[in-house]
Amino acid sequence: MNTQIINGRVINPANQLDAQVDVFIRDDIIIAIGEQPVDFVADNTIDATGLIVCPGLVDLNARLREPGQEHTATIETETRAAVAGGITSLCIPPDTDPVIDTAAVVELIEDRAKKSARAMVYTVGALTQKLQGDLLTEMAALTAAGCIGFSNGLSPIKNSLILRRAMEYAASLNLKIFINAADPWLYQGCAHEGAVSARLGLDGIPETAETIAISRDLLLIEQTGVNAHFHNLSCGKSVELIKQAQQQGLNVTADVSAHHLHLSEHDIGNYDSLSHVMPPLRSIRDREQLQQGLRDGVISAISSHHQPLDNDAKLGPFADTTPGISGLETLLPLTMKLVEDDELSLSQAIASLTNQPAAILGIEAGQLKVGAQADICIIDPNAHNECQPAQFISAGKNSPFANWLFNSQVRHTLFKGNSVFS
Repeated sequence: MNTQIINGRVINPANQLDAQVDVFIRDDIIIAIGEQPVDFVADNTIDATGLIVCPGLVDLNARLREPGQEHTATIETETRAAVAGGITSLCIPPDTDPVIDTAAVVELIEDRAKKSARAMVYTVGALTQKLQGDLLTEMAALTAAGCIGFSNGLSPIKNSLILRRAMEYAASLNLKIFINAADPWLYQGCAHEGAVSARLGLDGIPETAETIAISRDLLLIEQTGVNAHFHNLSCGKSVELIKQAQQQGLNVTADVSAHHLHLSEHDIGNYDSLSHVMPPLRSIRDREQLQQGLRDGVISAISSHHQPLDNDAKLGPFADTTPGISGLETLLPLTMKLVEDDELSLSQAIASLTNQPAAILGIEAGQLKVGAQADICIIDPNAHNECQPAQFISAGKNSPFANWLFNSQVRHTLFKGNSVFS
């Protein structure tokens, strides 16, 4: 089928394109941008007047709860939510049930994602068997099965020798590892260690729980030469550590969650469990430094860190509730809000959701160019709407952004040239 997108403002940060031009698609491939090919007859026309046309978004970290927790969410429900948020490529960490430490689990996930046929679902394999931090997985076999990198999820590897061996194995195969930096002995609370946690009587997690782990990991990265990415930075000092490592020539990148760019420890309010996340929401100063890290390019991607939860997971005393935010459908509007607040340029914002996370994953996505797969997000930058988590397509309604006013909304999402959301 031939599709044309006309009159839109096409933004492709990968080649600094920002112009009102038309896009022409044949089947699942972009065949022209700008002038219409002489033999092209459109079967479908999308009028994007007043809209932004950009690459489909790439989310570095989203838990879809399948396999193992289908009672909470499934690949079917969450890919529907993803494309409603303009996301056409998403990456899932290994802490499913069973853990992604065998080729059979990788194949199961890929098969269910293909049946959903709405977005590309990429798997990150486990660094250690069962994520127990003892025995390394067969990374070569998992890569052959389709894994695009390796992580120990939210289970830190306590033994530095085992972590070193895992990095050496990954480096020998030129594989990327993904790190959630957390010192297991200091990560014993439920909120940022500071004035708010003290006032509320909550056990605090100091910033050193993150910075000590990052420091150790960077030393091992330097020693082994592995290509590494740090997920979900939460502290200003963490940004500085990553910046220094990059200046020294280490091959390290980092991302931040959309919610850490907008919320702080003060949003816990009166024990609001919807703001219970890991790593915890930190100080206003930390939030400002994370935003600065984005502007400086130290942090190159914004991710949803999507964790859909049952309603009862957020009931009870704050410390006993399950941390996590349902973030697929707020990733784009929260990022665009940074543009409205003059924290990022429009090009920086879109790059942090498209070509830059795609480059981290090493995938062919996040770009609008001739010959590329037609994964496209069309955004209305002037759509005023109020966030209502109860109306999320995601099975997880756990979001602290209820009643926030957003001025950007996805109008159309195309995946492989097909309309998957409108």
